[in-house]
Amino acid sequence: ALILMGHFNKSSAAMSVTAAAERDLPIYCVEKDENDKRISISFDAAWDNSDSEMISNILVERNIRTTFFVVGDWVDKYPETVKMLSDAGHEVMNHSSKHPHMTQISTEKMKQELEDCGSKIESITGNKPNLFRPPYGDYNNDVVKTARECGYYTIQWNIDSLDWKDLTADEIYKRVVPKVTPGSIILFHNAAKHTPEALPKILDDLMAQGYEIVPISELIIKDNYKIDANGMQYSI
Repeated sequence: ALILMGHFNKSSAAMSVTAAAERDLPIYCVEKDENDKRISISFDAAWDNSDSEMISNILVERNIRTTFFVVGDWVDKYPETVKMLSDAGHEVMNHSSKHPHMTQISTEKMKQELEDCGSKIESITGNKPNLFRPPYGDYNNDVVKTARECGYYTIQWNIDSLDWKDLTADEIYKRVVPKVTPGSIILFHNAAKHTPEALPKILDDLMAQGYEIVPISELIIKDNYKIDANGMQYSI
C-alpha cells in the first residue's frame, strides 16, 4: 500500500507540473537586467471620467507617456477624452466592451467584446490596439488564447496600487514605490479618489531612482518569449 501511495503521489506531482506548464498566462511583468530600468504605469478606465485630464496633465508635465485600458462603453461616453489621451502620446488599449467577467462568457462573446472595443478605439485614435487587460483581472487559458488569436497581448500587473479602495495618497505611495523593480507593470485607475494626489510624488521618486516610465507596448517582448509561472515575460 505504501509503495502504491508513493507511486500515486509521484504521478500526481508529475500531473501538477504538467498542468502548470500548460497554463496560458498573461504578462504580469517583464524580465529586465539591472541596467534596463524601464517600467510601465497603467490606468484602467471603466466608469467615471473625473480625473483623466488631471492625470494626463501630471504625466505630460514630466514628459511621461503611459497606457490607458478603456472599456468600449466608456469610449462611447467620453470620446473626447480618448482623443485627448491619444493626442498626448498615451496608449489607449482594450479593456473589453462591456466589462464582463471574460471567463464566464463564450469564446464568440469574448471575440465580440474585443472587436467592439478595439474598433471604437481605432475609429477615434487611428491606432488599432494590441494590448488587452481582462476586466477584474479575471482570465483563464481560453481568455488568453482568444485574445492572442484576435491580435492582443494579455496584460496584467505585478504591483496593484489598490487606489480604487480610496486609500490615502500616502498609502498608495507605500503600496507602489517600495515594490518597483525593473520590468514592473503598475495598476492605477483613472477615477480613484486619491490617485491624482499620490501620482506626482510616485513619479518623481521613481524617476529619481533612475526608472524610465514607458508605455507597456515598449516594455514587453513582442516575439520569441516565454512567461514563467509568476507571469514574468522573458526572452528565449
